[in-house]
Amino acid sequence: MDTGRRALWEVEPATRRRMADPVRTAAVRAVIIVALTLVQAMVAFLSTLASSWLAFPAVISTVASTVVATWAVLDVWVTRQVWVQRHGVQSQPSSTARELRRERRRERRRDRRQEQREPQDGPQRVDGAAA
Repeated sequence: MDTGRRALWEVEPATRRRMADPVRTAAVRAVIIVALTLVQAMVAFLSTLASSWLAFPAVISTVASTVVATWAVLDVWVTRQVWVQRHGVQSQPSSTARELRRERRRERRRDRRQEQREPQDGPQRVDGAAA
């Protein structure tokens, strides 16, 4: 029975990939700190307009909070850079440089196997005595 109503919740595919967990954690922390700093700045401004005794401590703490908020936003950027550097970006198709490294690695392994199979030339000392 179709009642003609649309579903309340429709799942749509994401247009962007999800942020890495450490980056998302730093971003949430930064958003909360910036929001609190803005509230604190508004309290400082309004108490200054009202000539309240709270104005001076509010302005001083707002300056300190601004430094902390700047640090938090920089932390998001640094955390993202570190994550990308450690985990890399998966490229499709893989780069030609990576393919060249794989080919060189295969050749080195092949050469090592051949060296292990070939007997060594020259006299061999068994007990270390001079011949």
